[in-house]
Amino acid sequence: MSGGKLPDGGVLYDGTEDEDDDIAVNGDTSRPAPAIDWNEGGLSDQGLSGAELIGEFVKQLPNSPGVYRMFNAGGDVLYVGKARSLKKRVSNYAQGRVHSNRLARMVRETTNMEFVTTRTEVEALLLEANLIKRLRPRYNVLLRDDKSFPYILITGDTNAPAIFKHRGARSRKGDYFGPFASAGAVGRTINSLQRAFLLRTCTDSVFETRTRPCLLYQIKRCSAPCTGEISAEGYAELVREAKEFLSGKSQKVKASIAEAMNEAAEDLDFERAAVYRDRLAALSHVQSHQGINPASVEEADVFAIHHEGGLSCIQVFFFRTGQNWGNRAYFPKADPQMAGAEVLNAFLAQFYDDKPCPRQILLSETVEEQELLATALSERAGHKVQILVPQRGDKKDVVDHVTANAREAHGRKLAETASQSRLLQGFAETFALPYVPRRIEIYDNSHIMGTNAVGGMVVAGPEGFVKNQYRKFNIKSEDITPGDDFGMMREVMTRRFSRLLKEEGKPDRSGQRSEDSADAAFPAWPDVILIDGGQGQMTAVRAILDELGIADCVTAIGVAKGVDRDAGRERFFSLGRPDFTLPPRDPVLYFIQRLRDEAHRFAIGSHRARRKKEMVKNPLDEIAGIGPTRKRALLQHFGTAKAVSRAAISDLTAVEGISEAVARQIYNHFHENAAD
Repeated sequence: MSGGKLPDGGVLYDGTEDEDDDIAVNGDTSRPAPAIDWNEGGLSDQGLSGAELIGEFVKQLPNSPGVYRMFNAGGDVLYVGKARSLKKRVSNYAQGRVHSNRLARMVRETTNMEFVTTRTEVEALLLEANLIKRLRPRYNVLLRDDKSFPYILITGDTNAPAIFKHRGARSRKGDYFGPFASAGAVGRTINSLQRAFLLRTCTDSVFETRTRPCLLYQIKRCSAPCTGEISAEGYAELVREAKEFLSGKSQKVKASIAEAMNEAAEDLDFERAAVYRDRLAALSHVQSHQGINPASVEEADVFAIHHEGGLSCIQVFFFRTGQNWGNRAYFPKADPQMAGAEVLNAFLAQFYDDKPCPRQILLSETVEEQELLATALSERAGHKVQILVPQRGDKKDVVDHVTANAREAHGRKLAETASQSRLLQGFAETFALPYVPRRIEIYDNSHIMGTNAVGGMVVAGPEGFVKNQYRKFNIKSEDITPGDDFGMMREVMTRRFSRLLKEEGKPDRSGQRSEDSADAAFPAWPDVILIDGGQGQMTAVRAILDELGIADCVTAIGVAKGVDRDAGRERFFSLGRPDFTLPPRDPVLYFIQRLRDEAHRFAIGSHRARRKKEMVKNPLDEIAGIGPTRKRALLQHFGTAKAVSRAAISDLTAVEGISEAVARQIYNHFHENAAD
């Protein structure tokens, strides 16, 4: 397709790709599509905004499908939409045809627009979903907690395949089974599969260097192919059975194991029969944790929405190979005035933007663009995708079950949100804040005698802890005396707020009480910071805030442990008032304790992870030019890093992949006085 000139000098692109463009088409960020600003003629420069500005754009728009973006004065994307006809769709905004006050505000705030034309409406749908997920516009339905799903991987690049939990790109050769609703579901399943099929879970490097079976063999969780405790043929049979079970042939596998158990019992080999019995029990344990398993649902994702009280809950169940691999509840951000079907329609396109799609999708209610969405997902997946709203039979029973789960999760979420709102209101009253905080950051440090020191930051808001905002700070300064908590906190505060100033600028607190603040995106700047410490810590923190010129932008509060470090007797330090305590049963006190404990847990976990990494660090990792392949070859040849350190240059060159130059580099690393 070719591009054309617009009346104002802007260029009309029609979806063809160009190396310099930066918007992904069809969800493929590796081959971007063009970002077109049709405002090159200077409409926003003429002082136009809102419906008047949009009306001027409408004059230039074609009747072809495409995607449009609306911007505010600060250059932030307000909304991303798609249309079968750009001209007809955008003209609705110019004529005031919006169905909610929220969208009316969006139109008033619009100071610029950009457009991308596409070949088909399907392409427009896919591009819209990709842009919404990447740009997260304020007025769109937004999918929250959008983590990739975990899978079970049985590797295929070794003679003795291993079973692992896998998340991310499927770059490794092997068989993938899933998706599972959570890492916990994968962990429980692998744990049971270990007992059932005795597959190894160790890394390849550990497998290749074992000289005797590990503990998992002793407790009957592994057949120990590493040391030949099972033949290659026997282990291959276990792998085959595991793949068949995960592929939906569970009854066939169970029947085969039961037959082998009976044969062993008839031969009076009761020890072998007990092994088969335990494997059968493990398989039954896997299936007992899969909930409903309807025979008519082989491969499908089931979506049900419950929309009430301004909150939408979408429950998703995953069925693969006739087995239920768990469920997850989502709470997308959406206009409370939107209908449930409208929210579900927007959610589905974003949900499958970066996930594999099953052959069948079952919904609790009909969505407006059902056929278009099915076509788009089929095109992306490379196979036919059906989207159905069952009216009877097993599938209808499954959808009803998922709907009941959505309703229950919705009720729990509403109760939690209301409770959190009351706690934040009480928090604001307790500390005499001018407004209810929307973002609270809690800081804590963790170390052992100053070693492997880590600062942790956790974040809480109106909906509880916001885990994707957590941050850890590895203490780097060499000027800090080991164990100097004040110095550590100074470094954490300096790094945190220096970067925040650089990325976000100084916050404007003038709009805190605006009527639509609750609709705004989660703020980057904290309203309150809680420090786990007393007056000394607070002095260090306030000095940093004063130095950065943001002392008036953030309220800092210190939480010191009480007498004898008893919970419930904490003292609080804030600027402009003497330190004080709260009544032992005050709900705000429990709330603060929960915030502090979460920061403590996160900081300790980060510290332990860093300490563990230091403990298992191999001396060979410090040598430039020694990657995983050479490291593995050296360890296989010499056994240990200590033996490598004692080896002569001639011994090192005997290892495959180690040249004389590399051998000398290794030798010099371990021998400071080595001759050049």
